[in-house]
Amino acid sequence: MIDKLKNIRPLYKGIVLIVLSAFFFALMNMFVQLSGNLPSLQKSFFRNFVAFLFAGIILVRDGERIQIPANAVLPLILRASFGTAGVLCNFYALGQLDLADASILNKMSPFFAIIFSVILLKEKIKPVQIIIVAAAFAGAMLVVKPSFANADTVPAFAGLFGGMCAGIAYTFVRMLGQKNVKGAVIVFFFSAFSCAVTLPFLIVGFVPMSWQQLIFLLLAGLSAAGGQFTITAAYCHAPAREISVYDYSQIIFAASLGFMVFGQIPDILSWAGYTIICSMAVIMFLYNKKKRALSEN
Repeated sequence: MIDKLKNIRPLYKGIVLIVLSAFFFALMNMFVQLSGNLPSLQKSFFRNFVAFLFAGIILVRDGERIQIPANAVLPLILRASFGTAGVLCNFYALGQLDLADASILNKMSPFFAIIFSVILLKEKIKPVQIIIVAAAFAGAMLVVKPSFANADTVPAFAGLFGGMCAGIAYTFVRMLGQKNVKGAVIVFFFSAFSCAVTLPFLIVGFVPMSWQQLIFLLLAGLSAAGGQFTITAAYCHAPAREISVYDYSQIIFAASLGFMVFGQIPDILSWAGYTIICSMAVIMFLYNKKKRALSEN
């Protein structure tokens, strides 16, 4: 499929790839929930170990040498560090929240990617965009429903923090793409880093698993590998401000899978939050499209 996209403009490549990544990550979240009550560190290790093997096989098959420019080493380490933190927070949230709630909080990452693109990549942001990002955070609070009486408040904030870490990580992915670091190398390094970080905790606190749980974690890892490769390629082809809106297709996938597999139906405040966040994503996309059209005239 990737070969057929070679003749399409980079923007459209990014759109197709980011929708594919949304589907893969929705599957990953579903399999993580199906794996049951296991430690987040254990889930994270298996998720990233499969992606590590997958990326390694691709590098060997393509005869790729792992070449990292000196000025890309620190961004690569930071991408892996924030990415690992994001995965751990997301998996913790998935163990406590409905699939759609955990997914929408993680999907705050494109808004965080825009914020940190301004800070790290010196990309410009307009007052209108600031308002849109602020409104998206307001929508996230409807999902979080912060309250001392709400048992889901802590995992919800963990999910939101995971979205922030993912947004920072994807900003570094964009930076690495600009430095011509190949997507397979980025995925390979991130997966190896994450496995190295979580392995000691896995050895000390390993919880025995059934064969069914192991299969679900392996499927989560395969889905994560597909999501990592497609989203890495997407952000290497196009800026976050151009394609991030399409990442919200994961909410459709997550809500559908949550209902069909778990019978989960989000409450009215969550639906209101989904609507606000997705609406802000669409408005941001339309604003950027109009701005780009005016600059080309």
